[in-house]
Amino acid sequence: MKIIPVISPIRQAVLVLIAALCLSAVPSTSWGGTPKRIISLAPNVTEILFALGLEENLIGVTDFCDYPAAAKKKRKIGGMSNPSLEAVVSLKPDLVILTTDGNPKEFKERLEAFNIRTYVVRSRRIQDLPQGIRDLGAALAVSAKADRLAADIELTLKKYRNKKPASPMKKVLFIVWPEPLIAAGPGTVIDDALRLLGAENIAGRASAAYPKYSIEDILRTSPDLIIVGKGMGNVEKVSEGLFRRLKILPAVRDRKVFYVSDDLYRLGPRTIHGIDEISGLLEK
Repeated sequence: MKIIPVISPIRQAVLVLIAALCLSAVPSTSWGGTPKRIISLAPNVTEILFALGLEENLIGVTDFCDYPAAAKKKRKIGGMSNPSLEAVVSLKPDLVILTTDGNPKEFKERLEAFNIRTYVVRSRRIQDLPQGIRDLGAALAVSAKADRLAADIELTLKKYRNKKPASPMKKVLFIVWPEPLIAAGPGTVIDDALRLLGAENIAGRASAAYPKYSIEDILRTSPDLIIVGKGMGNVEKVSEGLFRRLKILPAVRDRKVFYVSDDLYRLGPRTIHGIDEISGLLEK
């Protein structure tokens, strides 16, 4: 359950005043061109905006927008699920971009109550990414750049769709975090990538997108390959205890444990690099 902070009457009045000043100070745009002041409420959206050459137009991002490095220098407006309405309003944006995956619907409604334009990126799966980029590019009047980026992604996806998968199909466990052990399950970009590459995600039939796994679960399914994502912190160090307990597993014994980047953690331009990375491991 997502909790939206309650704003006190005094703070609400302050926000209304700020919004009024913003609307009077910034000329209204018809949104016929590229918005000059954009706020991104999701890390993958931030990466897409940079890839489209709109970094100068990006005036605010979430606390989790850390790629590319220049994104870390942008003004922070809070988290994805709990952005600061006051911080967003004070930046006088022409447009705030949200996603259906991570941003509260209620926050979009609050922005619109302040006459702040919004755009929602609805792509959640790899196959939807190219069209999502095209739609966003059209909305931001950078269609040519968006078409090129989408075409590059489509080319990579087509290459793997046409590639004959390995036989027999390899069973893969993708560990998002080792302690407690959390795997990538159905509906995730990682699961999409493994399916595209003709691999079996042993957590692909779990009841949650990121299910918890036990040592017994892993031993029972006996994956051919174990992949660990380096999302944050010293994952290799944290994983040491786990792999000591799994040392009897053939994948561990045969050194079929690999650490990879976080390119598949976000649906954006880096997704194709993540697919290439996993493809290389499946061929080892």
